[in-house]
Amino acid sequence: MSRSMYLPIVLLFLIFKMNGQTAQDSLDIKQVALDYIESQHNVNPDQFERAAHPRMVKRTFWTNTSTKKEYLRETFKDAMVLLAETYNKNGDRFPENPKKEVVILDVVDKTASVKLIADEWIDYMHIIKLNGKWTIVNVLWQFKDAGKH
Repeated sequence: MSRSMYLPIVLLFLIFKMNGQTAQDSLDIKQVALDYIESQHNVNPDQFERAAHPRMVKRTFWTNTSTKKEYLRETFKDAMVLLAETYNKNGDRFPENPKKEVVILDVVDKTASVKLIADEWIDYMHIIKLNGKWTIVNVLWQFKDAGKH
């Protein structure tokens, strides 16, 4: 390997070390995001339970059909567990090979920002490491087509 090829590897290592991120953290963070979406694909509420902190909140904007005014809509972990249990029960809510691209935007020691790109929507997640375990605490999402809100 040439000397010039080592520089990017060394820089990447230093960035991870400065931010406290390990390779295992990256894998764990990605798995939490995948558990979040795959729990709906797989109709597996236990998978969602693993991914979300008990105080997780999921938010988006929504439009009131009567007034046409937008407002902030919130969903909590208990409703999301129920959604994972029921949303895809007939197996017809997702394509055969659903899109689930996880992009880790930033990690600093015990906090991470993640972007999940799914078939029809995008989720931005804040993930925290407490007692050695990564879990989702905040989700801000929207449909790719904002008119669906």
